Amino acid sequence: MAQRLLRAMDEPFDIEGQAIDLMAQVGLALFPRDGVNADEVLSHSEAALTSARKQFQPVQIYDPSMETGAESSLTLLTELKHALEGNEFKLYLQPKIKLGTKEVIGAEALIRWPHASRGMVPPDRFIPFAEQTGFIRALSLWVVEQTAMTWKQLHLAGLDMKLSVNLSTRDLIDKELPQKLQAIAVRHGVHRGSIVLEITESATMEDPQHAQQILTRLHDMGFLLSIDDFGTGYSSLAYLKTLPVQELKIDRSFVMNMENDLNDAMIVRSTIDLAHNLGMTVVAEGLESDKGWKILDGLRCDEAQGYFISRPMPAEEFADWVHEWTAPNVQNVRLDTDFNNII
Repeated sequence: MAQRLLRAMDEPFDIEGQAIDLMAQVGLALFPRDGVNADEVLSHSEAALTSARKQFQPVQIYDPSMETGAESSLTLLTELKHALEGNEFKLYLQPKIKLGTKEVIGAEALIRWPHASRGMVPPDRFIPFAEQTGFIRALSLWVVEQTAMTWKQLHLAGLDMKLSVNLSTRDLIDKELPQKLQAIAVRHGVHRGSIVLEITESATMEDPQHAQQILTRLHDMGFLLSIDDFGTGYSSLAYLKTLPVQELKIDRSFVMNMENDLNDAMIVRSTIDLAHNLGMTVVAEGLESDKGWKILDGLRCDEAQGYFISRPMPAEEFADWVHEWTAPNVQNVRLDTDFNNII
């Protein structure tokens, strides 16, 4: 059966007169030999497919040795599904501050998983796995839904905030993504300009033309768009200027190191100038000190987030945090002469 499927995939697909060649790989698991229920068979077929990809083989049949050191990871697919169905995930928010006025203007929405037996599962433990299996689409929609609900609650409490949501590469290949997000916004009465969709450089560069089409549709619907982790990918500047993006986020690695590395400080300054010249707002991630705040403010960075402001918190605690927020006094923070010259 696998060989028949592969032979069928060998034939080019004709799409609007364009011949498209595809390459397929197959991971096989059999019932009941390789699993006593559908979830086990599916997890083991995923293990076989992963092995096929690593070894560049067209077909791999499941063998228990494939799961050496990875069995706990593969069981995450079943656990993630159950967690989503059981509403086990929690929405956290990390505040964003407008540096010039020191006011809270929004937050980044983040997913957290308080597991019944594992404790708080770190995002880097399950997000990459969700992206690999495609389950990230379901998680992304959950985050958008919860973010929309949270925005509505904040709005009713008199807080008009911009809330940011991360989208993955898998999300951007979903042609129905714009309609799905629009339906969520309509359902909760969310102003489109209050939702910022963050996309990494790598996500936009994997299939630039398709990504641009999806982003243009989202932009036309009124959603704000942001390039996340800028500086860590390989974006073409010529391509960047054509994207309908309103915001650029400088990766935390440059922001955290700029206090001790003039080269990083120069990169941050150049990125801010570039974004402003393209009409974009700039957000700095990884702000962790009063010195970093003063440098960013001196470089005319628009917004910032980081542990110096606040760690991510449960969404239900955000409104109280905003009311209690006291801006730090950074006027008397001393900078080295070199940093003063950069600013």
